[in-house]
Amino acid sequence: MAVSQHESEPSLKKVLGRFDVLALGFGAMIGFGWVVLTGGWLESAGTMGSVTAMLAGGIIMAVVGLTYAELCAAMPKAGGEHNYIMRAMGPRPSFIGSWAIIGGYVTIVAFEAVALPRTVQYIFPNLSQVKLWNVAGFDVHLTWALVGAVAAVVITWINIRGVKEAGIVQTFVVLFLLAIGLVMIAGAFTGGEISNMEPFFNGGMTGFFAVLVVVPFLFIGFDVIPQSAEEVNIPARQIGRLVVVSVILATIWYVMVVLTTSSAMPASELAGTDIATADAVGAMFGSDMMAKVLIAGGIAGILTSWNSLLLGASRLMFSLARSGMLPAWFGKLHPKYGTPHNALLFIGALSFLAPFFGVEMLVWLVDSGAPSIVLAYTMVAISFLILRRREPQMDRPLRIGGKGKGGIAIGIAAAVLGVALFSLYMPGMPAQLGIEPWILFGLWWVIGLVYFFRVPAGIKAGPLAEEHVLERVRSR
Repeated sequence: MAVSQHESEPSLKKVLGRFDVLALGFGAMIGFGWVVLTGGWLESAGTMGSVTAMLAGGIIMAVVGLTYAELCAAMPKAGGEHNYIMRAMGPRPSFIGSWAIIGGYVTIVAFEAVALPRTVQYIFPNLSQVKLWNVAGFDVHLTWALVGAVAAVVITWINIRGVKEAGIVQTFVVLFLLAIGLVMIAGAFTGGEISNMEPFFNGGMTGFFAVLVVVPFLFIGFDVIPQSAEEVNIPARQIGRLVVVSVILATIWYVMVVLTTSSAMPASELAGTDIATADAVGAMFGSDMMAKVLIAGGIAGILTSWNSLLLGASRLMFSLARSGMLPAWFGKLHPKYGTPHNALLFIGALSFLAPFFGVEMLVWLVDSGAPSIVLAYTMVAISFLILRRREPQMDRPLRIGGKGKGGIAIGIAAAVLGVALFSLYMPGMPAQLGIEPWILFGLWWVIGLVYFFRVPAGIKAGPLAEEHVLERVRSR
């Protein structure tokens, strides 16, 4: 039988404060991509081309974030997208949107598990010992893979112990990450050169889109705030506002990274570096030690993103199980800590295995999760529009764009931008995906199809849709 909020099983605990929530959202978005991908962005689009793409991506995510902000304030329950789409479109569309965002979360959690040993090896070049096998040209070594695997165990354990513990870890690491950002800015002013930033634009629109297409991957994380809304101990209106604030902060961060890195050395030299951002900081300060300090910041980014998205994915799986859409096993709460420990163990196990498939998994995981993320964002924007029209009197502690047409315009813009962004991944487009990411994408949706048919059909959308799903599940 599915786990229900109305049964005697303990509910999620309201223990997160305002800064905890902001650290979860911002920290989730500032993962590891800025460390390893910045050199590629500069090569593809140039300094200002990359900045323009980041600003455009930030605007897109902010528009999407506005729809989340209103819905999150109106429905502060664990599961975020699951609740919004359920009320607007019914259970089966809700499953599709929820499965999409879980897919995005899981790919990034696995990405971080692979990124960590790669980053640590920058500090310890002899990390790779005891060769296991070769995956797509990359030799996987036991000691290298164990760095990511052990970290998966530790982060999963912290999350099982409780969301407050996870929030404390998140806050501490985000503060360290912000300190690294100040170091980069100081380095740019003392050791950077504006002439190094040339060419300002490169690759035309192709270069611009090559950077823009990674935006969903880079910015995924603001939606972790809605996932944890049931565990937040602040007014619902403030939860919604923090969604948008986190997107703005992440945009500022990525623009800062591009500008400081490009100022360090000419683009031709950056292109030949191993990890461009770290080598740039080393060059600005004339110190290999400072490069390693930046790598420590990269590790901090890995941990913040990993921690946040593990939390978000587990809450979504918990919410789906609570509605009978996934096996009830995923909806069980730990008797002592009140966390969805089974969902955490499942995702933790996937992240434990990921490093054993090698570095090529980094690119495949980034690319395979992005279309699912954009699909979920688009469905939330459509749900926003449906609920604005069908339930104008719904309690909305935070009403985006007022009661007039401003909110509708924001919803339409979010939906159109989502469709446009998704189209960029299609064959023949400037940022088309390779075959391996599409295979991973397809495998995820084949698994989802199995559970899709578990979802009761014929239930109307609306405020009572989830209750009707539960009644149907119980009567099976």
